[in-house]
Amino acid sequence: MDLLLDLLNSRPLVDGVERDVLRDPASARRWAREHGGDGGPEELTVLRDARDALTRVARGGADPGVALAPLLDGVHRTPEFTDGRLTWRTVSPPHARLAVEAVLAWAAVEEELPGRLRPCANDACRLFLLDRSRANRARWCSMAVCGNRAKARRHYERTR
Repeated sequence: MDLLLDLLNSRPLVDGVERDVLRDPASARRWAREHGGDGGPEELTVLRDARDALTRVARGGADPGVALAPLLDGVHRTPEFTDGRLTWRTVSPPHARLAVEAVLAWAAVEEELPGRLRPCANDACRLFLLDRSRANRARWCSMAVCGNRAKARRHYERTR
């Protein structure tokens, strides 16, 4: 799930300017390597495509079956017995492994925590959050940043 959030949040707005970690070749290679990839050009292209598709799906602007299916071409799972337990091994093209893991993480979130992956409620923020609260009412990616700004703005408008 961390990979999914890290990928979705790899293009934040900082002071109104987009900072795309996956566009700059050096930072993109570093990001991919930190997440277990090789940082090759094919892998980075697939990661950017996966991020764009997952972003559309998470914002409700795309059908998951249509947007994510191309990322799963050539991917299959095979059963294996490990220490007497049945496990499933995902087989994907090497350059697509991280993207496939992100799509599988999205599927797991949708199954285990439906409706809890959402964009930050701050219109000036592009980040996503995974609401793990009991009440399922988290609205901001960060209470210290986005939540505080929204509350301060509402307070200022009320007292004006």
